[in-house]
Formats: sequence, C-alpha cells, structure tokens
Amino acid sequence: MAEPDVVLEAEGTDFGSGLLVRLHEAMERLEAEEVLEVRGGDRSVAEDLEAWCVLTGNALVGPLQVRKGEVEIEPEPPKLGSRLWLYSNFSCNLACDYCCAESSPHASARLLPVETARDAVAEFTADGGTEVLVTGGEPFLHPELGELLDAVLERRPVTVLTNGMVFGRGSRRRTLEALDRDRVTLQISLDSAAPELHDRHRGAGAYARAREGIGLARSLGFRVRVAATVDAADAEEVGALRELLETEGIGVEDQLIRRIARQGFAASGVVLTRDDLYPEPALAVDGVWWHPVGITDPDLRVTDSPLPVGAAIEAMDRALRQAAERQDRTRKAFRCT
Repeated sequence: MAEPDVVLEAEGTDFGSGLLVRLHEAMERLEAEEVLEVRGGDRSVAEDLEAWCVLTGNALVGPLQVRKGEVEIEPEPPKLGSRLWLYSNFSCNLACDYCCAESSPHASARLLPVETARDAVAEFTADGGTEVLVTGGEPFLHPELGELLDAVLERRPVTVLTNGMVFGRGSRRRTLEALDRDRVTLQISLDSAAPELHDRHRGAGAYARAREGIGLARSLGFRVRVAATVDAADAEEVGALRELLETEGIGVEDQLIRRIARQGFAASGVVLTRDDLYPEPALAVDGVWWHPVGITDPDLRVTDSPLPVGAAIEAMDRALRQAAERQDRTRKAFRCT
C-alpha cells in the first residue's frame, strides 16, 4: 500500500451518512496523483469507494486508498431556484427495475398540462431561473409534448430526458423533427457498451433501440448527452462505455455516469433523503418534490400543487436555512443531468 498524503477518519460513517460529502471535500484539496486513505469506516465503505473511483476517474490503489486523477470530482450543485424539473408524464414504454419514478406501461400517465408548464416556467424565469429540464416517464409519450416544449422554449432552452426508443416514426418523429436544434438537448439513457447490462435492467432489445435513437437524434443535428445508471456491482462497465462514446464522437462533457438511487422500483443503491440532498425542484401535475430522484417519496414532497413554483422554492429555502443553523454538513448532490 502507498503511504497516504491525507488520512480521512470516517468514524464509523458510510456513504449514506455523510462520508461521501467529506470525501469530496478532502479530494478537492488534493493535488493530482496525491493519495487519500479512509480509515475507520463502516464495512460498506470499501465496496462503495471502489465504485466511486470508477465513476469519478480516480484510482483505487489500496483497499481504502484513492489516488486523485486529473478529472473534476463533482460540479457544484445548482443554486436553489436556478434549475427546474418538469415531469411531463409518468407513463413509459419500459419498466426499468431501478426507475425512481415507478414508470411503466401500466403507470398512470399523470400528464402535465401545457398551460401549467407555461405558467410554471414563466414564474420560474421571472424569478431568475435559468435551466429547465423535462423528464418522465417517457416524455415522447406525452400527446402534446411539442406544445409543452414550445411553452418552455418561449422562455428558456430545454433538456429532454428520454430513452430514445419511441421517437423514430409517426407523429413522435414529426414532433422530434420540429424541435429547435439550437435550443433543445436530448439526454438519452445508455447503461453499457454492450447489450447485456442495459437490457438486464430495461428489457430485451432496449439497448439496440436506444442506440438507434441516439444515432437518429445526432443525424438530425441535435446535441445528445448520454446518461448511464450503473450500480456498484457493475462499475467496471463504465470504462468500456466511455471508450465507446468517445469513439463515436460524444465528448466527456456529454457523458453522465450516475449511481442507482434507492427510490421507486430500486431495491438497492444510494440512499437519498431530504436531509442529504441539495434540492432541485421537480414539478409534476400533482405537486412539487424536493428532487427529481425522489418523485415517489412522500417525505420529499414539498407542496401538493404545482403552482406557484415560488411557494415550493421558498419552503426549500427555509429548510436549507434551518439545516445551516444546525450546522448540517451531510447534504450532497445527486446528478441527473
């Protein structure tokens, strides 16, 4: 084992109880190639640390030792009020076994009305909001997705999260082709460089159709971001996926690798609660939630109505200030885009 430059005393904590935040803070203070060693952590720390190194580009050089790589550890979480998520619907052509939204072909659609989206984005941008993202479910199953996106585009560019499988033909293809290439980014899910892992979670044939969707979107001139959801046991898949994406001309800035969150259908993954998540308001037809990953969690529901958005953001701000008064340092970011 290497002689560490810094020792981080975990004091019995793990990644779900504050250690992850302390690890990020400690690594940010290191220079490239310096080594950090974690001591005194919960038994789960070794496994989580190995997966974390793969996901962040750092090197595991001993059972609990990390050598800092050249990559950025984690971007700053978005300032509260700068980012707004819109859940366009909850119906989906897939039933992924880790879906935080519990979406499936049998889920209630819970369609977000176009006018609600328009009013929410108008209020959000008037208060200084800058980034809008549309997710689901599968947004391209919303029968008025084109109109909904137009309502957003009146105010801001938009990123649409999609599985890339249903917009290849018919009316959905026409919706896709009508979108503004300069103001719409498509974030498409692809979990692995080969079908086995992706199809294990999402269903047979999903990988091939996602690859087709990525190719179609790029051929039409859209900026495409690729997002992979990978659990600790499959962290070795990340390197092959990154190599594939780089070979196909999708740069690192358009690659997102994230862990499974233990929400919705997921039986395992990172435990995320209101007490350790930076808030990113997620608006659905029936309320606003603390973060898009917690859209099925009653404890993360902030308001019972989608409007006004400002009421939910004010409630989140109050909660953050109260936590700061308690000197709460356990909150962490969980990237969805």
